[in-house]
Amino acid sequence: MNLISLDVIRNCLEGFVPAIMATRDSDGMPNVSLISQVHYVSADRVALSYQFFNKTRRNVLATGRASVAVADPPTLSQYRLSLEFETTESEGPLFEIMKAKLSGIASHSGMQGVFRLLGADIYRVRSIEQIAPPVLAAPPPERNLLTAIRRTCAAMTTCCDFDQLLERTLGCLETEFGIRHAMVLMLDEAGGRLYTVASHGYPRSGIGSEIALGEGVIGVAARERVPIRIGHMTSEDDYSNAIRESALATGTAWAETTRISYPGLAAPQSQLALPILCAGRTMGVLFAESPDPMRFWYDDEDALAAVAGHLGALMAVLHATEAQPAPVEPPALALVPAGPPLMVRYYHADSSVFFDTHYIIKGVAGAILWKLLREYLSEGRVEFTNRELRLDPALRLPDHAENLEARLVLLYKRLAERETPVRIEKAGRGRFRLSVQRALALDEIGSGRGEAA
Repeated sequence: MNLISLDVIRNCLEGFVPAIMATRDSDGMPNVSLISQVHYVSADRVALSYQFFNKTRRNVLATGRASVAVADPPTLSQYRLSLEFETTESEGPLFEIMKAKLSGIASHSGMQGVFRLLGADIYRVRSIEQIAPPVLAAPPPERNLLTAIRRTCAAMTTCCDFDQLLERTLGCLETEFGIRHAMVLMLDEAGGRLYTVASHGYPRSGIGSEIALGEGVIGVAARERVPIRIGHMTSEDDYSNAIRESALATGTAWAETTRISYPGLAAPQSQLALPILCAGRTMGVLFAESPDPMRFWYDDEDALAAVAGHLGALMAVLHATEAQPAPVEPPALALVPAGPPLMVRYYHADSSVFFDTHYIIKGVAGAILWKLLREYLSEGRVEFTNRELRLDPALRLPDHAENLEARLVLLYKRLAERETPVRIEKAGRGRFRLSVQRALALDEIGSGRGEAA
């Protein structure tokens, strides 16, 4: 009877201490080798990294059996896992998780050109035996993660709008989990990119910065819909560079003009990206990072996955609230400010908006801003409803719960951050107000139209 649970010794599977794998061939000849990863899959399954077709690999295919010795980093206690080979996966979520982790291990050990994952070998754990007692006492936990989850979820539940929910979530990551650097990115499925809607702990907010789907830990977590966690990295690490390269990749001088700088750490040592899921769909990514190696362990991943799940559910709830028809009120009309006009240019190619020569926003958020400004000038309107935007076919909004609310938050923050004379303010449930402090002149590039007031 196996009295040691794989769940209890998950810290042994972090890859911080190399594992030793023993196999034998069909004639009984033993072979011992080091292995890069022993990855926790479930309570009775692990996955081992398949990188070379060597003696170990041949033995496994011949006998289907292996034995792996793993060590617990904090205590140096050691355990032997008796394994039975089941299958190999060379694509999909598990493969991508192990590929990302292997990239971190390779960069940490200077083996970037040698370590390349060919597959994830899945084994059933037949038994676990302790082969060496603890050498060091286990350090006390820094915090009770269950308590941190409970307090964070309770604080999130009191939020009344999308923006408040994002800020409260990131604030709780610092106060309850001790995570100083984090951000939330929403998925634009049509564009195949994620855009930053909230960040915490960085010198610049990076609101509106984008990451391509499938790039870096953030993009892979969104594409595969699984948490991606790396515990040790260097500046040469592929997954660390991928995020920054994706944010910098433009292709044209025009795209460079409309690029917003990514806010992440210049030299992160630990990263954790968790997909925000709701009703079977990926809504975005909750991302945390640290300059310290091994900052996030399996238990941290589990705890933050619970927070990300709660965040997705609350996004859907807030959308349902905002989607309700707003009370009908007499329309508020604009008072046209005096003085020289602010030139607002709108480019149809990518729905980008410029105030004079300064880039503001693009995409769906840019199209929304342009609609508001045109109706402000043509009709004198300053109050609008979420519902009318959602029903406007010209905006081509995806049929997803949080998309409009996320775009409005992005637009609100971007206008405030740039200290523009045009702002968006909440005006009640499902309603918002446009505040314009300068006369405007509109120029629509690609349509031949121009307006002024």
